[in-house]
Amino acid sequence: MDSLLGAYTFGNAVRGQYCNSMVSRAYRRARMRLTARLRWTLPFGQKIELAETADVSRGGLLLSSRELHAPGVPLWVTFPYDPSLREGQPEVLARVVRCAELSATPLHFSLAIQFESQARSASNGHGARRDPERRGGPRRKLAMPIRVRPENVPWFEEAMSLDFSPRGMSFRSQREYATGELLRIELEDASSASWPGSGEFRAKVVRVAAVAKGVALDVAVCRAT
Repeated sequence: MDSLLGAYTFGNAVRGQYCNSMVSRAYRRARMRLTARLRWTLPFGQKIELAETADVSRGGLLLSSRELHAPGVPLWVTFPYDPSLREGQPEVLARVVRCAELSATPLHFSLAIQFESQARSASNGHGARRDPERRGGPRRKLAMPIRVRPENVPWFEEAMSLDFSPRGMSFRSQREYATGELLRIELEDASSASWPGSGEFRAKVVRVAAVAKGVALDVAVCRAT
């Protein structure tokens, strides 16, 4: 384990695969064993894993995982995770830096992740500079599971929200949506988003942007009547 910890860097990983776009780590790390919940999106739904940290920093985590993750893939992380609390534990968007099999423990992987908020201080999440804010109210970053479907299609997609404003929201999707398309969206916990009502609400797509180094899309919508 010590040799793996010594190789754990965001900018200079020398074992296994790593993501070239990551910058050198700017924060000290501390060895700490705590439970973290990882959530990621697959073509037909979401998957969750409980993993244990090996060390932590303000910029990311090193974990022991039973899953092989490709570098650059986004994950939503709850850390530390308390299984006794059913709801209300925040999830943070992160990205895989490196994932290499542990030689001493077959089918276990050393997984290094970087919190996306540390990887982008002046971008809007897909490599571009932030556009001038055009919303009628302030937006608030909040990640939570949501269900999304086109208005006339019964099959929904499991996605994750990125942020909310009083009249709109954005989410990361594996499906393609067109600007102006009408959707039906259901939040897992509407009270956390401070949105009135429950169940599905109607929304209109106002912007679609590709995520750098991936196939996902960031979709912005406004509430529709």
